[in-house]
Amino acid sequence: MIIDELAEFRSLLMHHVTTHWPDAIISAYDPTSAGHLPDEFGGAGNDIILLGSQHGEDREGVEVLKRFVERENFPPVVYFGTADDEQAVKKLQPDAHFMRNHISHDSLVIALGDVLLANRRVTSTSSLFVGDMRTGIHPLIKGYRFLRKLGSTEHSGVYLAERESTHLQVVLKVLRQVGNEGHSIGAFDRFLQEYETIAEMDHHNIVKIYDLGVGDDHAHIAMEYLDGGDLRHKIEHGVNEVEAVRCLREIASALAAVHEKHVLHRDLKPGNIMLRKDGSIALIDFGLAKRVKLESAITDKGEIFGTPYYMSPEQGHGSKVDERSDIYSLGVIFFELLTGDKPFKGGTAMGIIYKHAQAPVPLLPPRLSRYQALINMMLAKLPEDRLQSAVEIEEWL
Repeated sequence: MIIDELAEFRSLLMHHVTTHWPDAIISAYDPTSAGHLPDEFGGAGNDIILLGSQHGEDREGVEVLKRFVERENFPPVVYFGTADDEQAVKKLQPDAHFMRNHISHDSLVIALGDVLLANRRVTSTSSLFVGDMRTGIHPLIKGYRFLRKLGSTEHSGVYLAERESTHLQVVLKVLRQVGNEGHSIGAFDRFLQEYETIAEMDHHNIVKIYDLGVGDDHAHIAMEYLDGGDLRHKIEHGVNEVEAVRCLREIASALAAVHEKHVLHRDLKPGNIMLRKDGSIALIDFGLAKRVKLESAITDKGEIFGTPYYMSPEQGHGSKVDERSDIYSLGVIFFELLTGDKPFKGGTAMGIIYKHAQAPVPLLPPRLSRYQALINMMLAKLPEDRLQSAVEIEEWL
């Protein structure tokens, strides 16, 4: 149920919901034309209430929110307010809270999925944020016991699960096929094909794939659970020179094996490089990045994160990429491992991409100058001026 006096805002929320859950049944309520809901309104028959702050001049949204959250057995409430009522809303603790003028589709869908899951109200298999908390079984994937959600995006969910037959803990990634998008079937099939290739590899620095499966509208991958965190976290806490070189060697070795199978990573960044408890490296998320939507790389605060920092010049400009694009991304990571800083930064995604293509390669501190030639060869602007294969990285070291 969506409650707000502005028809445009109700339509906006309805669009966000039906884009992800096309079978959702939505009732929209205008508290000014239909009259304010009575005090005894209990939300019966609704899985979730999306409550806007606009309720006419004689009643504030916070007042309605207070009444809703205080009612016993009331459905979960997601509130859409303004900066003026933010502090009051935080004290009332709705199930989720958004600024009505700054709604991201992905963050909204994830939040709604989390709320529904926490309240055990999701039953549709069209949702990726599902799980029967009573039995612990993920309804889409048989043979695995759901433990907890690790993360999610608009079209995939990632869970920590246990294989029932062996009690092995695995990461379960579920990708939904969006049948009415013209390009989705190709992406769906390519997703499986590339992971099938990775599953055949036996390399210590590549994540182990245990299982691949396909349902009517989804694919799933069961892979090794890497419990040592990601390389991004390691960089934030500082990496010494010896560790930086060891990490480079292990990533380059894995890339060489992947490239030998004619697979590109295409989204190489510290967040996609995981560590085991023994500190060894494992690459994850192969072949999932095509052309990145730069808009989604900018947070509400204007901060850039993720792929634009690590894009090769050709990838950033939408040109054809090959193995040398992955080598460029690895060069950025190596610079960051050595210095703790990224070689190119800027206030916008396009500004960073411009620097990748035009700005000179920055110099390493004098104590690390022995690696400058290797950095220059990995971060060359033109692919033909770069190292031509990941194997050459070991030779240069």
